[in-house]
Amino acid sequence: MSGLGGFGALFDLKAAGYNDPILVAATDGVGTKLKIAIDTGIAGGVGIDLVAMCVNDLVCQGAEPLFFLDYFATGKLDVDHATEVIEGIAEGCKRAGCALIGGETAEMPDMYSDGDFDLAGFAVGAMERGRTLPDGVAEGDVLLGLASDGVHSNGYSLVRRIVEQSGLGWDAKSPYSDVTLGEDLLRPTRIYVKGAVDAIAEGDVLHGLAHITGGGLTENLPRMLPSGLGAVIDLESWSLPPVFQWLQGQGGIEDRELLKTFNCGIGMIAAVPADKVDRATQAFADDGHRVIVIGRVTAGEGVTFRGLIA
Repeated sequence: MSGLGGFGALFDLKAAGYNDPILVAATDGVGTKLKIAIDTGIAGGVGIDLVAMCVNDLVCQGAEPLFFLDYFATGKLDVDHATEVIEGIAEGCKRAGCALIGGETAEMPDMYSDGDFDLAGFAVGAMERGRTLPDGVAEGDVLLGLASDGVHSNGYSLVRRIVEQSGLGWDAKSPYSDVTLGEDLLRPTRIYVKGAVDAIAEGDVLHGLAHITGGGLTENLPRMLPSGLGAVIDLESWSLPPVFQWLQGQGGIEDRELLKTFNCGIGMIAAVPADKVDRATQAFADDGHRVIVIGRVTAGEGVTFRGLIA
């Protein structure tokens, strides 16, 4: 509603088309992935990560992201570097269909060493009253996995230790791709918002969504399952992306730990009625996501993994 320079930012919720809205808020950061961005000087992607970590959480509640604010802190401001980060944040907002309406840039030389910086993000979304997710998750629902673009923004303390043990530098050619190791590990988090919002608008197409972040598949999928229900995941329904194959081999990580730490190639899981699988798949495919049937909701609590990690 207003221009830049005020002490706060205004947003007209009625003009956004809501009649009886519930507001939903989320805040997050990028974690130690920032250390790779600092070491390599490649900073634009972490701006997208910052937005993704917030808005992907919002949509799991059934909310459409409306606006985003960022906090950028550093020891001494490098304008070109900060511009790259903020442009990444703006690109993330564009992908999520939300407005970047404000933020804070802080110079704190006593807090940060030269070249260091930190990021935090805050997103607000809305949904009509009564449209909260998860809702209606039931035995027999199909679990659709939405492909990730790599490690996304979780597990980087372990990633950094494995890279250190490997003896490779960030500028070394990646052992499993055509770019440098640093560039590959800085691939930004996919934003699943537009496909999810499209499916939610259809009514009874999505019963639940789980953003696969810290805790991996093991701990995030149960967050959308009501008491008394569990899930069976077929690990052979998709192939483990090369980055995770390399991390697992280089770090000697057991399958159980891999599934608990990383997304393993699945960045979001949707619980969908069996007769709405085609419609949900189309909504996400139209937004550019690869969709894989990876399992079903079952009676009895807990997640069961069947087969071998492919």
